[in-house]
Amino acid sequence: MQKPIQSSGDRAYDILRTEKANPLDDIFAPKSVAVIGASEKAGSVGRTLLWNLISNPFGGTVFPVNPKRHSILGIKAYPTIFDVPELVDLAVIATPATTVPGIIAECVDASVKGAIILSAGFKEAGAEGIALEQQILQQAHRGKMRIIGPNCLGVMSPRTGLNATFASTMARPGNVGFISQSGALCTAILDWSFRENVGFSAFISLGSMLDVGWGDLIYYLSDDPHTKSIVIYMESIGNARSFLSAAREVALTKPIIVIKAGRTEAAAKAAASHTGALTGSDEVLDAAFRRCGVLRVNSISDLFDMAEVLAKQPRPQGPRLTILTNAGGPGVLATDALIAAGGEVAPISEETSASLNQLLPAHWSHGNPIDILGDADPQRYTKALEIAAKDPNSDGLLVILTPQAMTEPTQTAEQLKPYAHIAGKPILASWMGGADIAAGEMILNRSHIPTYPYPDTAARIFSYMWQSSYNLRGIYETPVMPVFDSASGIPDRNCVEKIIKIARQAGRTILTEFESKQILAAYGIPVVATCVSKSEDEAVQCAETIGYPVVLKLFSEIITHKTDVGGVQLNLRDAEAVRQAYRNIESSLQNKLQHDPDYSDAMNRVSTRDGIHRVSTELFLGVTVQPMVKMAGYELIIGSSLDAQFGPVLLFGTGGQLVEVFHDRAIALPPLNTTLARRMMEQTQIYKALKGVRGRKSVDIAALEQLMVVFSQLVVEQRWIKEIDINPLLASSEQLIALDARIILHEPNVEEDQLPKLAIRPYPTQYVSKWTMRDGTPVTIRPIRPEDEPLMVQFHKTLSEQSVYFRYFHLIKLQSRVAHERLTRICFIDYDREIALVVESQNPETQTREILAVGRLSKIHSTNEAEFAIVVSDRSQCQGIGTELLQRLLQVSRDEQLNKITADILVDNYGMQKVCEKLGFRIQHTDDPTVLKTEIDIKTFHPKN
Repeated sequence: MQKPIQSSGDRAYDILRTEKANPLDDIFAPKSVAVIGASEKAGSVGRTLLWNLISNPFGGTVFPVNPKRHSILGIKAYPTIFDVPELVDLAVIATPATTVPGIIAECVDASVKGAIILSAGFKEAGAEGIALEQQILQQAHRGKMRIIGPNCLGVMSPRTGLNATFASTMARPGNVGFISQSGALCTAILDWSFRENVGFSAFISLGSMLDVGWGDLIYYLSDDPHTKSIVIYMESIGNARSFLSAAREVALTKPIIVIKAGRTEAAAKAAASHTGALTGSDEVLDAAFRRCGVLRVNSISDLFDMAEVLAKQPRPQGPRLTILTNAGGPGVLATDALIAAGGEVAPISEETSASLNQLLPAHWSHGNPIDILGDADPQRYTKALEIAAKDPNSDGLLVILTPQAMTEPTQTAEQLKPYAHIAGKPILASWMGGADIAAGEMILNRSHIPTYPYPDTAARIFSYMWQSSYNLRGIYETPVMPVFDSASGIPDRNCVEKIIKIARQAGRTILTEFESKQILAAYGIPVVATCVSKSEDEAVQCAETIGYPVVLKLFSEIITHKTDVGGVQLNLRDAEAVRQAYRNIESSLQNKLQHDPDYSDAMNRVSTRDGIHRVSTELFLGVTVQPMVKMAGYELIIGSSLDAQFGPVLLFGTGGQLVEVFHDRAIALPPLNTTLARRMMEQTQIYKALKGVRGRKSVDIAALEQLMVVFSQLVVEQRWIKEIDINPLLASSEQLIALDARIILHEPNVEEDQLPKLAIRPYPTQYVSKWTMRDGTPVTIRPIRPEDEPLMVQFHKTLSEQSVYFRYFHLIKLQSRVAHERLTRICFIDYDREIALVVESQNPETQTREILAVGRLSKIHSTNEAEFAIVVSDRSQCQGIGTELLQRLLQVSRDEQLNKITADILVDNYGMQKVCEKLGFRIQHTDDPTVLKTEIDIKTFHPKN
């Protein structure tokens, strides 16, 4: 009987991941290091580097390489890497840029697997530097070598003693993994860390990211048990997909905190010149960070403060902070900082207020901040804190102490120690003053209560903690499945492709309003009825068919912003008004072209006949006639445009003619689901109105979420669309309807393989298909979706203990297997990193759906290999499902251009062993007598009959 299979890669969701060699181990844990460019010259990079390696023992051997010297710093030197008597794991290169490609080629030939290039003079220097980088990459790919740099300080592993940098000192060991693009900033951070007693598990200068990038290092640090948090100084994101993929996975278990240079235009230009890379839109970068659970801060001190506080205290469940203080002024300062940073002052409940009335003097503040007065002793502090902590309205606590004559800072801190861990609520402290409070501050810090010299800093840190919670909660929430009416043929992709094809063949990049609305309608987005009229008579006929009052709009293949040229005429109530409006639109456009210099380009399209300027046919094709919709609702905008680094991005906000004035908008990366759509809305001011204000009914928020998801799908699927917006989308309690739309296509000379890629890989529809089980049951095999969590709960209820044991190598209780956080990680996956195929059946009578099996393919970090796992519901076994899923995973592996896939199988799982043998897998024994290893080379795979 066919049984499920266990893969160590997927086992990571439930037990510790099996230790596997990582290609970056050759850089961070080398047994032998060659210093190419080692030197005796005082103050040189080559000398400092060599000295750092030999003066900080790391358990390996160091080989200086310099063709001009026999020994350096008393150590035998070698002319080339070929002359080194041992196999070298890591080569650290400090030679002129022009020599580096040749050195890398020699290292590859000498089987060196890791390199750090300290040298500058590459892409930041221009075209010649870029060419050198390409030569380096070509050589490195020959030998699967991984490279950090160029133009970097190097790397430190303080816990092992490795110091492959030219910094003046070695970092203290600790639990923070630090990555920086700026080498100079690394040295400044290093000096600061000694003063602030901050230690590091890794200290990495990334440089220009020619090969190893953010994603590689985030994954590497995620597997390091000594790294508790990852902090990053970023100037450019590089491979956006790689960063987002790694960050989203790792941020669930280890905080990732980023300070990104380039918020202002001037800073962005400086960053670009420094790294030689595009920096992209800062707003889009913020959206990307939110999407993957990364926290962005604005100062270096905040960077490490957040690393500390997230290691010591739980994240808050909401933005409401309770402030406890013995002085009014500091409490007010904390309140201002809290509100400015997006936090909220927690309202005091009646029960809490009554309890505080019994404890505190009559003239306490009777509100939040809770001012317990200047004569507060340690007992008053602790009892007030205990009462405030029980208030259900509070999400966190800040305790402020100012040294006054009656204050006992040390004793108060001692009394607060038992409150260091309040379930689900962080506690922060601000012990203000100098020497008098130092002992108390030390007691609190040792008790895992973070302290800050000023209360506004503490309040800002709390707001950052809530922001981190908010970002991660977006990953954990289970979205609702978008609903399509398949019987109605929506989405009608053929219609859309036809419209776009006709426009491209005509050399047009701008679609007309009518064409744009046709595309929206093809995806089921409600649009206002629109009739195209090329003459006054046609306009009148359309108006009478639609019914008065009507709206006339300019119909043009060139002009998209119709209001700017007087191209919109409203509330037309009879035929004469329609005729006059038609003439007004044509004459207004003609006047604009003749007298407005901003339309000088368009003037080239004006033809002259009989000495009279006339608007060309490309600019004026007539008008569209639409019903005058009652504007009882809110004007919104939903759109998409391109970002230099992230590709298509989505926009939602307040729409209408003043969209650029109000600037009330939110940015997000496609694709969306309903949870992400709602998150996008929540970031705008208009969202408060959409929920209903001043007696007005709420907009159908769920329907608006669905519309945004569908719009996101349109953007994802129709890659020839460069820009698209619906403005306005009229939203009321009765309806959602697009009143106007604009679509711009990519230029005609752009080839399909040149179209921008999405930063987040969309749902892989190419892996959706029908299949029939042996008993004749029709099923759908498709990639898993976030919305599948409820189905996965039911699926796990169908598994026997034996199936669970075969799958996970140990028994896991059902309650643990269906825990929300676990299933979120299983269902809400990054399709760039893994593909999970589910076998879904549907009951034709009840229309209920059921998952019968899951097959998962997970890429192994920093390799071109993957691990697979399959589990089949007990009552659906022996139906050929396991074989079919494994065959499809093999096809996915080919499509994803993987080299090899592997899995671990229990020795008594005979059914799955048989399936693997039938498909050509090699099965081998392992050091564990209960476990077999199966693998197959994808490129040489030939299925057996």
